[in-house]
Amino acid sequence: MNNKRWTYAAAGVDIKRIKGSQKDISEILKETFTNREGKIGTVLEDIGHYAGLIDLGKSSALALHTDGVGTKVLVAQMMNKFDTIGIDCVAMNVNDIICLAAEPIAFIDYIALKKLDKDLIKQISKGLVLGAKEASVAIVGGETAIMPDVIDGKDNKTFDLVGMVVGIVNKKQVITGNQIKKGDIIIGAESSGIHSNGYSLVRKVLLSKYGIRENVGLDGNLGEELLKPTKIYVKPILEILQKLKPSGLAHITGGGFSKLTRLVKARNLGFRIDNMPKPLPIFTLIQDEGKISNLEMYRTFNMGIGFCIIASPVEAEKIQKILRKHSINSTKIGEIVKDPGVFIAGLKID
Repeated sequence: MNNKRWTYAAAGVDIKRIKGSQKDISEILKETFTNREGKIGTVLEDIGHYAGLIDLGKSSALALHTDGVGTKVLVAQMMNKFDTIGIDCVAMNVNDIICLAAEPIAFIDYIALKKLDKDLIKQISKGLVLGAKEASVAIVGGETAIMPDVIDGKDNKTFDLVGMVVGIVNKKQVITGNQIKKGDIIIGAESSGIHSNGYSLVRKVLLSKYGIRENVGLDGNLGEELLKPTKIYVKPILEILQKLKPSGLAHITGGGFSKLTRLVKARNLGFRIDNMPKPLPIFTLIQDEGKISNLEMYRTFNMGIGFCIIASPVEAEKIQKILRKHSINSTKIGEIVKDPGVFIAGLKID
């Protein structure tokens, strides 16, 4: 009997160390900010938020972000199914850029392969197009790299997939979280499942015990559940931004709910979450099989909430109404408090 208690770090992804490394890299990269001072391209937002932000002159700013789908590509390979992983790639980028209230407008992709496979590229591209349609962005180019000495795996369908998105926003309408105040409501919009984070831990816990096509009591087999595309929140969030004034927006991805802290930075505010919906069955399975603590689950996975909108109590109901219009269930999961950190069911997540 395996009594191992899994953590994300034990699976090879140490979020604490990664954050430290990111901080070091940021300090180096910030030396380049002076290259555009006083010019078009002046940096408006420090590294560390959901997207970079630069001045385009007059009233406009350009938001930029890049992201990939991580080791979810390995699940696609195991299933020999590649027509949805592109949706994930688009989603991971556009869902981040809207957190600054930017409207995503253009996307480029980077596909790195062990060996040229036209059908594989075609299948990946199908997903990219579906994601782009849902996010209302144009795919204006990209790069296909064949690197057999770098991209290595058991078969010729080994690949990595990354995207980059740009968006526009009125400088006066940028949302960074600096308007968040005590008493604001945290609205959680449902996820479709795991989305595209935490797969190194998921694979260690589940695929060491179950077959990829095994029925484990979920809708469909295990691989189908793990490949469910990341939900794209662009259309409802843009409608919310058009009609209302949320004080903060957060895409819940790597690091789970610890992501919320970037909205308040050094301010003396925190997030008390005490009304989470029941976790989706896939998260219960992961937790039970991996003997994973509640703390580790909430700082690794989205637990059924893929996006958070922070707003005044007056606007909360209106936001939920817009989400329902877009067929997205939501819950008032908590509120902003005068206690730094993220607190879920009595646990301090960050």
